[in-house]
Amino acid sequence: MIMKESRNDVRKRRHARVRERISGTAECPRLNVFRSNTQIFAQIIDDVKGVTLASSSSVELKIKNGGNVEGAALVGKDIATKAKKLKIKEVVFDRGGYLYHGRVKALADAARENGLEF
Repeated sequence: MIMKESRNDVRKRRHARVRERISGTAECPRLNVFRSNTQIFAQIIDDVKGVTLASSSSVELKIKNGGNVEGAALVGKDIATKAKKLKIKEVVFDRGGYLYHGRVKALADAARENGLEF
């Protein structure tokens, strides 16, 4: 019996392909996005050292509905302000295998509007 691949398995394969080319350094860390059905998460990661420099999420911000575009925009704004405090201006955007659309795009646009460059 052949098992059908889940959407998440396909996303993980897509993310692995993207990660072959994208890597974050201390000068230009990686902005990673993870979205679930109800929440959205963002992390700024230095892949050379293997550490998370800053993180934000709809859970941390206590957004009532973190699974919508408005919640994603608030997370994008928050991660950009945290990056400013750490003197991070430029990042590499890692969409996590998700389409650049909807919540992922809203988070990215909000981060750009608040000072992050990518």
